[in-house]
Amino acid sequence: MTKTWFITGTSTGLGRLLTERLLERGDRVVATLRRPEALKTLTEKYGDQLHVFTLDVTDTHAINEVVTEAFQRVGHIDIVVSNAGYALFGAAEEASDAQIERQIATNLVGSIQLIRAVLPYLRAQGGGRIVQLSSEGGQIAYPNFSLYHATKWGIEGFVESVAQEVAPFDIDFLIVEPGPTGTNFVEGLDRAQTMACYEDSPAGEVRRAVASGAFTIKGDAARTVDAMIAATDMTNPPLRLALGSTAYTSISQALTQRLGLLEKQKDVAQSADRNN
Repeated sequence: MTKTWFITGTSTGLGRLLTERLLERGDRVVATLRRPEALKTLTEKYGDQLHVFTLDVTDTHAINEVVTEAFQRVGHIDIVVSNAGYALFGAAEEASDAQIERQIATNLVGSIQLIRAVLPYLRAQGGGRIVQLSSEGGQIAYPNFSLYHATKWGIEGFVESVAQEVAPFDIDFLIVEPGPTGTNFVEGLDRAQTMACYEDSPAGEVRRAVASGAFTIKGDAARTVDAMIAATDMTNPPLRLALGSTAYTSISQALTQRLGLLEKQKDVAQSADRNN
């Protein structure tokens, strides 16, 4: 059955590959990106099967306008994919105020406002599915990615809450958590101005690993997108989907460690209750 998708951040990476895969199988795609000329070849090949809108997700007014026009143009939209993202690479102290604002505006506020914008239309049409691109970094944390992690942990908490709010309207969510994947992610990093005092710290170690290529990237972009599509096609997908062996292992280890620490605190936690 042909489906209609709304996808942000489609110029490169997973968003571009997802758009290509869906068009190849016959689905319709509403693709948004900041530079629409990046999809020229797909527009020429697929015609009315692909609808392209210019959108910077840091512009809330534009999000609302594009969402409204998209639903008016194509009618029913089955799946909304919040994929547009930005990654700031640097220790927290090194990042500039402007970089921090951009990080939060893109990954957190932009995703929140996109979800808020589509909810009235999904309710009106009787339901739909929202796919939020996160990463293993929504459950774990690497040094030198503190601001990036803040947005990914934040959007996962937002989605987990909203999913409960809108479940009665037959709207559900899928949070996708890929590990390091062979895309242009590293090339697209915005790097903060480094401070010498961090060179011999864990932040410096991560910087050197990324620069030398020692930071292991096991994930395959095509297989990651295929798994995303397969999960989205499911009748009842899981709320969270870890993709790649690195993501599975790192998230599993982090959750196991946190649960162990929590269990050790049981007595002190219960001691904070009121005496009835």
